[in-house]
Amino acid sequence: MLEIQNQRVGFLGPSGTYTEEALLKLLPVDDGDLVPYPTEADVIMAVERGEVGRGMVPIENSIEGSVNVTLDVLAFEVDLFIEREIVIPISHNLVAKPGVKLENITTITSHPQALAQCRNYITDKLPGVNIELASSTAGAVKLVSEQNGALAAIGPRLAAQMYGLNILDADIEDFEENQTRFVLVGKEPTPRTGHDKTSIICFIFEDRPGSLLQILQEFAYRHINLTKIQSRPTKKALGDYCFFIDLLGHVEDEAVASALKCLRCKIREVKILGSYPMANAMEE
Repeated sequence: MLEIQNQRVGFLGPSGTYTEEALLKLLPVDDGDLVPYPTEADVIMAVERGEVGRGMVPIENSIEGSVNVTLDVLAFEVDLFIEREIVIPISHNLVAKPGVKLENITTITSHPQALAQCRNYITDKLPGVNIELASSTAGAVKLVSEQNGALAAIGPRLAAQMYGLNILDADIEDFEENQTRFVLVGKEPTPRTGHDKTSIICFIFEDRPGSLLQILQEFAYRHINLTKIQSRPTKKALGDYCFFIDLLGHVEDEAVASALKCLRCKIREVKILGSYPMANAMEE
């Protein structure tokens, strides 16, 4: 694991979030160096401003896909690097204050991703309940602990224990193999390890037939495996999109460097979000 000493690390808070769990699995960080922030954007901007040395945020879930706010802030608002990634299993729980029963619940609150990952459960077990969005799962649990009434949250077991709530139902995610990928962002590029992944954003000159094919061919010619491709609006005009791409390899690898060099001759911009050790390589 990467050692960080005497350096503050921001994460999506409050204490008890899955993000904090992922961070502590990845790094040996002292409690005094952990800094919670209310949103993913706040975490990333805190790194950009230098309030913390690094920040941990969710970026992708196996059920609901990308965390778009994380992608957009990294793409359009900061110049930071992804330094590490980690993938952890996510198990959601329905929690409430002592005395509240399942049949009493009128409102559920949680992070939008967690609510979406438990959509079928909510429809089947709690049809017609009010849904309230929270900035994080642990934040939702904390809110329930502070309020009275038939309010429940979807969140981590750790958060339920921290804030004194009961677990009414466990493992309520719609799919058993629910996993979330988290990334550690900072200001320094990560050296090559030989088991790396690279994240880039490709900005094209204009939307025309073959634009994406033109990009993909550079990697296909060099037998570079792509693990993710996603289009996102550039925020400039309707129909103006950029492409987020994850690929195997490091920017210092000859094949990857060659592909990126050729891409820069074909499209408007290639932004490097970082080259970093693959999650499975870190676990090994």
